[in-house]
Amino acid sequence: MTRAIEPPEGRQVFACGLTPEPGDIDENGHVNNVVYLRWAQDIATAHWRARAGPEDQAALAWVVLRHEVDYRRPLLPGETALARTWVADDPQGVRFDRHVRIDGPDGAMCAQIVTTWALVDQASGRPKRIPPEMAAAFR
Repeated sequence: MTRAIEPPEGRQVFACGLTPEPGDIDENGHVNNVVYLRWAQDIATAHWRARAGPEDQAALAWVVLRHEVDYRRPLLPGETALARTWVADDPQGVRFDRHVRIDGPDGAMCAQIVTTWALVDQASGRPKRIPPEMAAAFR
C-alpha cells in the first residue's frame, strides 16, 4: 500500500475520535506503532457491535489474519485523531478486508491499515463463509 486510501463513493464509513493516553507515547515522543494496531482492532470491533444484530454477535466472531500498515505522520501527545473504517467490496469466502485510516487534528493521515479478518462460528470454532446479507449490511 503506498497511496492514501479513501472509502469508495457511497460506502458506509464508521468513525470515532481517538486520544492517546500517556502510555501510548513511545520514547520517540509520539504514538507507538503498536497502538495504531490496537486502535484498528478497537474500531473494527466497535463497527461490528454497532451494525451486527445480537444473534450474530452471540454466534459469530472475527479473527485477524493479516495487518498491513503505512505510517505517514506522527501523532503527538495531546493530539486527537479521527479514525475511519470501512469494509472492502466483496468477502472472499470466510475472509473480509477492512480499511482503517487515522488522521491527525490537521487532517493529515497518520496511518492507514488494511486488515484481513476471518469469520468464525463461536460454537464450533471453525471458519464460516460470510453471508452476502451480512457483507451488505457493512457496505
